[in-house]
Amino acid sequence: MMEWVHKSKVPALSRAIAILDIVSARGHCSANVIVSELGVPKSTVYLLLEELKYQRLLTQGKDGDYRLGLKLLELGSQVSRQLDLRTVAMPHLTALMQDTGHLCHLGVLDGDAPIYLIKVESQSSIQVRTWEGKRLSLCRSSLGKCLLAWTERDHQDALIASITFEPGLPNTITGEKQLRDELQRIRQAGWAYDNEEDVANIRCISAPVFNAAREVTAAISIVGTTLQIGPGNLDALAGKVKERAWAISRALGYKE
Repeated sequence: MMEWVHKSKVPALSRAIAILDIVSARGHCSANVIVSELGVPKSTVYLLLEELKYQRLLTQGKDGDYRLGLKLLELGSQVSRQLDLRTVAMPHLTALMQDTGHLCHLGVLDGDAPIYLIKVESQSSIQVRTWEGKRLSLCRSSLGKCLLAWTERDHQDALIASITFEPGLPNTITGEKQLRDELQRIRQAGWAYDNEEDVANIRCISAPVFNAAREVTAAISIVGTTLQIGPGNLDALAGKVKERAWAISRALGYKE
């Protein structure tokens, strides 16, 4: 019997993970083997096995044995891509921070919202509070708008349909037409701008990162206060962000 399962705060989830571990260790095995190793009622195991099959985390062969499913390969590939992305992007983000003096991020789409995957803190005495894993707005953040601008059209439409537009700051986008006009401008310029649209006195500049399949896979950004980013240096900073985004894209196999 697996003692740790009974100490879990979510026993059903722990048992499902334990089943995956058992199958992984053996390569393939029968339900009876899983019942014996897990030490829980057979009816519970069969319910979990059926759900794992439905979720494509397990498959069942003609011999009745269970094997790991292709969904795990898909999830593992996604993790691998993100790890590769971190490895490739980190030196470029560090260089961008050193070149601009600003806090830098790399973000990706996670479902219907962008999240920060990497944060490189600046040495500036003026600090902006962010963290890796922070979820952002699709329509109020430069990184969100940047990812949305280069997302394939059907997916883009679905993402826009999921947005609840709310009044916020004076520059906040509050409607679909306004957002679509902004996305067109972003694609033409090659970069996105958050001009105090999400947080007062904070401005951000983002540029897209593409993979070898020529798909947008991430975006990078710099963040600063209205004292640090403004009309006098906006274009120059945008150029630096775009340059680093293209460098990361090329390192990921993108070819123009």
